[in-house]
Amino acid sequence: MLVGKYIAYLACTILVVLPSVVIVYFVAVPFRDIAATFPLLLTDLGLLALGLAVYGALFAWSGTVLRRPLVAGLVFAFGWEQVALLMPGYLRRLTVAYYLQALVPHAMPSDSIASVLQAVVTDTPSPVACIVWLLFALAVLLVLARRAVERREYVLEQ
Repeated sequence: MLVGKYIAYLACTILVVLPSVVIVYFVAVPFRDIAATFPLLLTDLGLLALGLAVYGALFAWSGTVLRRPLVAGLVFAFGWEQVALLMPGYLRRLTVAYYLQALVPHAMPSDSIASVLQAVVTDTPSPVACIVWLLFALAVLLVLARRAVERREYVLEQ
């Protein structure tokens, strides 16, 4: 049941988010620049799909373990990740965004908060280490979520 829900989540989000990004790309990028920037779009789409997969696994795990996963998910996404990225030391390595930002091959626009966060994250790991860590986190979170579901007792009400 958990794997089916996770695959449905991936299919729905990827089929909604990635085409939306492509549409915005073709609307925002001038026609003469499409050939030069199209490889960056493909890289960004891959990173976006990887990020959706890891965050989906994280929230699937939190949904199986926590009593109020929505609150915990909001605190994680809008609290912990933002604060931990600004903290000195190794604390930022406990976020998904740290590894995703290290994989971004180009600079983010300088007028957004994301560019400030990217500027703060100066000690970026190698792309191979980022991908390995993200895939490891994805696998571990899905295994932990599966184990949590296996240990629960579900009762059907009639």
